[in-house]
Amino acid sequence: MPSESKEVIVEQLNILGKRSGAGFVAHKATLVNALSRALASRVELMDLTIGRKGLLGYLKALGGSNVVKVTPSNGSASESQAIGKRLKVTCGANTSSLNDGLWLGEKTPMTFCEVRISQNNAVKPNIGAGEVAEALARVLPFTATDDNRPVLQCVNFVAGDGKLTLVGADGFRLAVIRLDYDDGGWQVLISRDDLKGVANALKRAKRANISVEEKADGDGGLMAKYLVIDADLIRYRWPTAEGNFPDWEKLIPTEHTTFAQFDTVEALKAVSSLKALADAKDARIDLTFGDGKLIMANADEQGQAEMEADTLGDSFISVNGAYLTDALKACGGMADFSMSSPSAPMLFSADGFQLVVMPMMSPKAEERQTAQAETSEAEPAEPQSKPEAEAEPVTASTKGKRSKAKQPVTA
Repeated sequence: MPSESKEVIVEQLNILGKRSGAGFVAHKATLVNALSRALASRVELMDLTIGRKGLLGYLKALGGSNVVKVTPSNGSASESQAIGKRLKVTCGANTSSLNDGLWLGEKTPMTFCEVRISQNNAVKPNIGAGEVAEALARVLPFTATDDNRPVLQCVNFVAGDGKLTLVGADGFRLAVIRLDYDDGGWQVLISRDDLKGVANALKRAKRANISVEEKADGDGGLMAKYLVIDADLIRYRWPTAEGNFPDWEKLIPTEHTTFAQFDTVEALKAVSSLKALADAKDARIDLTFGDGKLIMANADEQGQAEMEADTLGDSFISVNGAYLTDALKACGGMADFSMSSPSAPMLFSADGFQLVVMPMMSPKAEERQTAQAETSEAEPAEPQSKPEAEAEPVTASTKGKRSKAKQPVTA
């Protein structure tokens, strides 16, 4: 879970510059670029803590030179002299002093980043920064927001077999995306709150390196595991959360009777118009597949939308309108859809991304399911491989209307 302890530095700003006594010299644009990408609200600089947004705005307003020199105003960076100490900032003919605690208020979040100056901030990449950014953007919306389910509030990172897999689940949906990664095997859980904003920051990065490090937690304490993402300007470091993520792999459907491929842009327009009629973003949407078409209708059949789709098989299923919108946005472009029955999980797929969504039951779905069952009973039965007394138990069927879907993942 996200920590409010000052001892946990989530971000490290890697500034390319030169040391100058107890201070440093760097290009102003480099400082501005790094501070604009950072997520933390407080910057630790030479034993002083100041507001990140205030410092960023100040540096942007500075004129006179492209180079900034920052030094302690008393000439020392010793912690014993931190009380009353200031930072002296020189940029061309402009000189100013920044007090400890400047641009900080009572409501400023307790999130910290520190500035690290080096002559070389090169990163040895082992994964694409853009790929990680896109993967996080796809998985994060499907993590749980319920504080009573802390494990599902995390993204599950799993490395192994040449892949880095990111998994998010909220009890009704399961999102999985796999990226090429051949740098060891490990698994960590990182809070969704820690990862907010990271996707946008990584989109601007040129290189990225993902790894896991272990460090003793205090003197003689247990080994703590951290996920580390090194980008060209910022180093992110998060502690792994406690708990065990559910066995998600067995929840991805493998048997399907209906397949379809369709344009998500057109589908989103259709869903928006149907939800507007129902005046509720989570209103039920009925999906009918067959004969090269996808037909969507709202629960009260006040409206419907028809669009072209490559289909194989003929079926019907109902889904929460908000869940359908999220699924279409996450897939982007073209989406592959598959299902086995109106009561079984449906699967959306696109470019290494998979999203399992539980259906909503409706009278029409129950009628379709009953008709399919009657058709199956009318067909000649296959020879029994076991005596009738040894047959496997039958799970209870789901009868009646449900406003919410079953939960495929629990924690």
